[in-house]
Amino acid sequence: MRKTWLIFSQAVTVSLAVLFVLATLKPDWLGRDGSAGAPEVVSVMTAPKVDGKRAAVIGSYSAAAKLATPAVVSITASKANRGMQSNDPWFNFFFGEQGRQQAQIGLGSGVIVSPEGYLLTNNHVIDAADDIEVALSDGRRATAKLVGSDPETDVAVLKIDLDRLPVIAFGDADSLEVGDVVLAIGNPFGVGQTVTAGIVSALGRTQLGINTFENFIQTDAAINPGNSGGALVDATGNLMGINTAIYSRSGGSLGIGFAIPATTARQVMEGLIKDGVITRGWIGVEPRDLTPEIAETFNLPIKEGVLITGVLQNGPAGDGGIRPGDVVTHVEKTPVKNTSQLLTSVAALKPMEKAVISVQRGSKSLDVTVVVAQRPRAPLARR
Repeated sequence: MRKTWLIFSQAVTVSLAVLFVLATLKPDWLGRDGSAGAPEVVSVMTAPKVDGKRAAVIGSYSAAAKLATPAVVSITASKANRGMQSNDPWFNFFFGEQGRQQAQIGLGSGVIVSPEGYLLTNNHVIDAADDIEVALSDGRRATAKLVGSDPETDVAVLKIDLDRLPVIAFGDADSLEVGDVVLAIGNPFGVGQTVTAGIVSALGRTQLGINTFENFIQTDAAINPGNSGGALVDATGNLMGINTAIYSRSGGSLGIGFAIPATTARQVMEGLIKDGVITRGWIGVEPRDLTPEIAETFNLPIKEGVLITGVLQNGPAGDGGIRPGDVVTHVEKTPVKNTSQLLTSVAALKPMEKAVISVQRGSKSLDVTVVVAQRPRAPLARR
């Protein structure tokens, strides 16, 4: 019995020694399921494929860019040189017709918003241009016709005659919030179509001194000279604004750009297409923001409104009974807290119709009825 036990112990010891050697020197000879030589199976995740290509990863806006960029065009606006030299006989003798008609060329961008060929751009891009050429991203070119422009919002409408035009869809700019992702598309410095990304930095920017009527979307998406008139789109490729201006000390982008909301641009476009001009209300007053210091000086019971410092004689406001020193608080029940809001609210009124304007006169609150007039067009010097 003892001999049998000794043999069994030796056999177990040898077997364990063999397994140890194999596990150390040839581990691949031992399978996990007990079968020698069977490879180990590893579970992995493979990114899904679309048409043989890697699917867009989270954070990519390539789909929005592909949707919007075909509708963004480059605009070349040329102006004939009308300097005094062109009328100088000596200038004409030395330089001839070519020198006399030497053109000044400006570059900008535009957005196709209608299959009929209507484009939106900035007024300052095409202002006083004699010839406007539009270049599409597919290589086609066309001469554009100016439908109309509105210097007070810096919006212009062009029209081209081409078939199968790519069109961008209008988004709901009023639904934008600070922090939303936006893309700026245009032709900066004439290098070609470019897409930059950023976020909405602020909304309702006013009193920048750029336009008469201001309600800008501020963004940190890089906007440079040449981007003017281009598209500001959301993460799905819908049009949210028309890129207009930048704050810069060097001429390049510092991350502070401004765009006209698409809702404003669309309203102006529809008015220009329908009537050729934009009709706005006007009451003939000189406004100033009401500050806490002014309110305290005049012992006013209100803290917000617009102080009227001057009233045009025989103008709508004067005839209606508004006086210098009155503080406008509401226009047709719409609150006004600053000069920009007053201008916008009055401009929205229809000429030749009556409007109720609420004012604070000392300690009294009054409702004044005014017959609205049509706002005069901005003088050339201002444009």
